[in-house]
Amino acid sequence: MSSVLYDAPGPRARQRNIALSIVFFLLLALLLWWAWGKMDDKNQLEWALWEPFVTAQAWNTYLLPGLGNTIKAAALSVVIALPLGAVFGIARMSDHRWVRVPAGVVVEFFRAVPVLLLMLFAMEFYVRSTNVSSDDRPFYAVVTGLVLYNASVLAEVVRAGILSLPKGQTEAAYAVGLRKGQTMSSILLPQAVTVMLPAIVSQLVVIVKDTALGGVMLTFPELMSSRSTLAANYANVVPSFIVVGIIFVALNFALTTFASWLERRLRRSKRGTGKVLGAEDVEELNAAEVGGSFGAGAGGSI
Repeated sequence: MSSVLYDAPGPRARQRNIALSIVFFLLLALLLWWAWGKMDDKNQLEWALWEPFVTAQAWNTYLLPGLGNTIKAAALSVVIALPLGAVFGIARMSDHRWVRVPAGVVVEFFRAVPVLLLMLFAMEFYVRSTNVSSDDRPFYAVVTGLVLYNASVLAEVVRAGILSLPKGQTEAAYAVGLRKGQTMSSILLPQAVTVMLPAIVSQLVVIVKDTALGGVMLTFPELMSSRSTLAANYANVVPSFIVVGIIFVALNFALTTFASWLERRLRRSKRGTGKVLGAEDVEELNAAEVGGSFGAGAGGSI
């Protein structure tokens, strides 16, 4: 079956794809076997190095508190960055120059600055200009940097999603008397959400991963920082990296899986439920209209 985006592969193409898949999995198996051998040569597979991860102490003392801080910082950043990005994205499309230009300057500036630099600036700001306690400063700095950077990126996602809709949607809304604000909130944004969702999810994954920058540079006790403490106490650097990497993969996979389910649900809810009419059905409808309302109307006018 062909699609709008691609043609269905033929018999030769299917055979070629199967052969390439077999080669890929063989190479992947060789790579894993090589990595396993290297770790074995360096004594990284000894049970003493992996034993802490099957005990409650390592999880309750290091990994779970770090994971909780990662989720807390990422969730708060998302809650603030999403509406802020939507506001700036819509502001960039304003008809008023005094709204559009400042919004564009803010978005382009914070998109151009690395998120780590924003975190460091925020940390210095909280140290020198506020009364935030030293224990809370890393958390505030991480959230501030994530919000400033990701809100500017999400603003462009929102703007692109709205501009991707057909112009006829806006023209039809204006034709029935809706104002620009009503058109944006009732017509454009609900349709653009489905278009924007994959890009938004990708940015949410970036937010989760970027919390690790706060642990490395700002001593924020997130998952990666907690891994460092655990590895220092148990002398298992490589196993701790592997376990934390698996945790990040599982967390982001759960996020993307939920987003994929939500996208499918949104698309199903917007899909038309009427059946496609055939030629006979159309002829019956035309006959009914001619003999019914149209015919009666014509006879009445005579």
